[in-house]
Parts: sequence; C-alpha cells; structure tokens
Amino acid sequence: MRVEEALVCLSCVVGGALAANAPRPRGVSLDFAKYYKDTTTFSCISNPAIQLPFARVNDDYCDCPDGSDEPGTSACAHLSPLSPPSPAGAAANVALALPGFYCKNKGHIPAYLPFTNVNDGICDYELCCDGSEEWAGVGGVKCEDRCKEIGKEWKKHDEARQKSLGIAARKRKELVTEAARIRQEVQDRVQTLKTEIEGTELKVKQLEAEVKDVERRERGKVVKTAPGQKGGKMSVLVGLAKSRMAELHQSLTRVRRERDDYSSRLQELENLLMIFKAEYNPNFNDEGVKRAVRAWEEYAARDKEPLVNVAADIDLDEILKSDKDSGLDWDEYEGGEDSETDALYTFENYLPPSIRSWLDQKLRDLRIRLIEAGFLADNSGASTESKALSDARAQLEKAQQDLENHREDLETRNEELASKDFGPDDVFRALKGTCVSTDSGEYTYEVCFLQQTTQKPKKGGGHTNMGNFVRLETIDVDEELPANGKGLGSGRRLVMRHEGGQHCWNGPDRSSSVILACAEENEIWKIMEEEKCVYRLEVGTPAVCDEGGSGSGRANDASAKDEL
Repeated sequence: MRVEEALVCLSCVVGGALAANAPRPRGVSLDFAKYYKDTTTFSCISNPAIQLPFARVNDDYCDCPDGSDEPGTSACAHLSPLSPPSPAGAAANVALALPGFYCKNKGHIPAYLPFTNVNDGICDYELCCDGSEEWAGVGGVKCEDRCKEIGKEWKKHDEARQKSLGIAARKRKELVTEAARIRQEVQDRVQTLKTEIEGTELKVKQLEAEVKDVERRERGKVVKTAPGQKGGKMSVLVGLAKSRMAELHQSLTRVRRERDDYSSRLQELENLLMIFKAEYNPNFNDEGVKRAVRAWEEYAARDKEPLVNVAADIDLDEILKSDKDSGLDWDEYEGGEDSETDALYTFENYLPPSIRSWLDQKLRDLRIRLIEAGFLADNSGASTESKALSDARAQLEKAQQDLENHREDLETRNEELASKDFGPDDVFRALKGTCVSTDSGEYTYEVCFLQQTTQKPKKGGGHTNMGNFVRLETIDVDEELPANGKGLGSGRRLVMRHEGGQHCWNGPDRSSSVILACAEENEIWKIMEEEKCVYRLEVGTPAVCDEGGSGSGRANDASAKDEL
C-alpha cells in the first residue's frame, strides 16, 4: 500500500508540473494565463460556474457568455468589448472578458488585436507584427513574422524619442525653476505694494489736511483778486506795469525800425541827387533842371545833424534789453499776496516772531468764525483759486491716483498668486503669454499659453479669436502614439479650455480645446474642427513632461512587455 500511495503521489506531482508548464492557448497573455492552467476543465472567467472540457477552448465555437473560451479565434467577436471579469459567484457578465487576441510579437512589443481581425485574411502588422492572428491561412494568406525589422525600427525611433523626452524633462525643470522665480517676484512685489500703499495712504491724508488748511486760509482773506489775476493788490499793480512796459517796449522797437528804414531811404535819395548834379549838362537852358540843381546845392550846404545818433542808439539798446538782462525780475513782485488785513495789522512786523505768528493765526481764526457766523462775506466762491490751492489740489489728486493704481495692482497680483490655473508646480506661470503657431491650409493658427487661440488668414484680413483662456482641465485619451512621438498617446492629458471667441456666423461663439502632451519644444501638432466653430488643437510642450522624462504611449504601458 505504501508503494502504491507513493506512485499515486508521484503521478500527481508530475501531472501538476506538466499542467503548470503547459503552453498557453493561442491568444492568451501572461496576465490571463492563470485561468488556463487546468488542462482538463475550463471555467468561464466571468462565469466560473460554467465549466467546459478544456478541449473546447479555441474550438471556434463560442461557449462562454464572456467569450473567454475562444481567446485565439473570432468566434466570440460579436460580443461587447472588454469588461472587467466578474468575481466568483457574481451575476453573469455578457461582455468580453479578454481585451482581444494577444500577439506575443517576440522581438517587439506585445499587443492586443480586436477579435474581429483574427483570421480575416489581412496581416495587421501595426499590432501583430508576428502574423500570428492569421494562423488559419484564410484565403491562402500567410503572414510572415516581421517583428525583428519592425522592432529594430521602432527601437530606433524610441531611442530618439526617449532622448528627446529626457531633454524635455530637463526643460520642464527649468520652466518650474523660472515659474518659482516669477512667483517669488510677484510675492516680493505684493509686499512692496503693501508698503507703498501704507505710505501713499499717509501721504493722501497729509495732503487732504494741507488742502483743507489752504482752503481755510483762502476763506480768511479779506481781498480776493479778480478772475484771471494772481496775488493781491501789489500783484495787480505789478501786472499792469509789466503789461505797460511790454507795450512801450514793442512801440519803441517799432519806431526804431521805422527810423532806420527812413534813414536808409534818405541816404539813397541823396546819393541819386549827387549823381544828378555831377552828370547834368549846364549848357542846356532847362530852367527846371537848373532850379533843381540850385536847390540841391543849398540843401547840401546847410549844417545837418546826423539822422542816427550813435550815443542815443546805445541808450536805446540798454532800454530794449530783456527784463531779466536789465536786472528786473517781475516774478519777485508778482508772487506776493496782500490783503486789507495785512494793511490793518502792519504793527505785527514790530512784534517778536513767535507772538506775530500766534497773533496772525488768531486773527485768521477770528475772521473765519465771523464768516461762518455770517457776519463777514465769504470770498471762497471766486471763479479762480490761488496758485497755492491749485498746487495743493494737484498734488492730492496725483497721490489719490497713485493709491488707486497701487491697490488695483495689488488686487491683480493677489489673484494671480491665488490662481490654480498655472498647472502642476505652477509651471505655466513661466509660459504665460508665450505663443506658438503653425500653418494649416489657408490659415496660420496661434496658441498663446493661458491667453487665447487665434486664426490668421495667410492672404490678409482680420484675425479671428478662437477663444480666450478660462481654465485648465484633465481628460483621458487613448490614441496610438506615432513613431516620432508627436501625439497624445494614452493616459490623462492636461487641457486648456478657451471660450468666448469671435461669434460664428449662424452659429455659437468660437471656442477651442488645447490638449497638451510631452514634447521637447512648444509646437502645434494637429488642428481640427470637431463641431461648427468648436476647435481641437493638439500641442506638444515640455511643461507637461514628467520628472523621469517619459512621454506618452504604449512604451509606458505596464502591459507593454517584450516577450523575448
């Protein structure tokens, strides 16, 4: 009995080992191999209660509701696409339990092929480079194994892509560093603005008090100047004198100019008469000519004072000098202001400075109280105000405007710091306003990060706003990555949403979605109009590369393993 029991146990061990090392059925990947270890009985993956003889696996007849008994044929291709397997004891799942026909693709990257493509007479080398999906030779088609050359070419592109992704990752680090520097600048500017606002607020209060003080002093004046006049009575008199002097200056200059002109003309006439006397013929008996000659001789014999007196001209030059050249400064007299109050209380000049200031202030305060009480007339309603008051108001207005500008700047920068629309690590802070463009057909398309997208006609004309940036979002994409790596690939992708663009004729306002993927440079890969005036742009940028420098696509898929 012991020998028989030992033989039985040995048989069990050998059988188990053979079962464990048994080859996987056609179309089964390593991930699903555990369901096909028992070579005697097969249980449907999503419906383990349904058991079949293992011989019915890949017999080209769909027995399991989830199609798991036909991993290497197209018999269950009519079922729904992949669905996660149901746990044991769960309700039946009528969707496919397997992702598709598994191509080992030795020497390249394994992949799943849709069951509908199995034995359809077409070699699907882009997914199944080993040609294993056409094992039945339908229509005489036999697909040769091209994985070696395809894998070699793919690895060549992948090496270049990985090198580019490494450069892109380093560029992203530089962008993150730059974004941090910009953020720090904003924070420093915020602190500076807060300090400037405090100082400007204090300055505004001081200027407001100064304006009130000047206005109060203006109300206390007894004499107000007429419209258009500056200063008090002395200034009025100085203004009249200055105006009169200017008129006399102009008249004297004009008379001197006319005198010089007449002198020149007289000299010219005398020269003509001298020539006439010297050249006339006395033998002619022309009495008129003789009378003219005698008259000239009498004129020339008279003693005449010169028409232009050099000494007098020197005096005129002194008189016609400008006021400042002659030492007369009108501003010294025009700037002063006087009043009847000053005339009444000139005795203040004989008092000590401290008492004089105290008395002057008391008198002004008394006058203002009398004005407020209605006993004296208020002169503050004059059509013009003094230069002192105008200057005080101008300084106050400038300080108030500076304060408003500082507050607006602070609010903008605080909003910028609080914004979450700069992406992970604030990386897009370094790219904000950076634009990238590409030609496509009759237009040039431009994307400006975190600002707007634009369509520009090549043959001239106005630009079309395709939307203004409103937010960042993430979406899931599942696309085949091109050999050059310039595509979205598979995974979660960051999207810049742009809305509120130029209105589309007989349609909505233009909008666009900019889907971003990892690339060494900022570049636009693809542009399409998904709906009327709704655009989709695929853009590469190092800003969305991960720290390891890996990009997007099957190369990073956990299931993408080379079964060499």
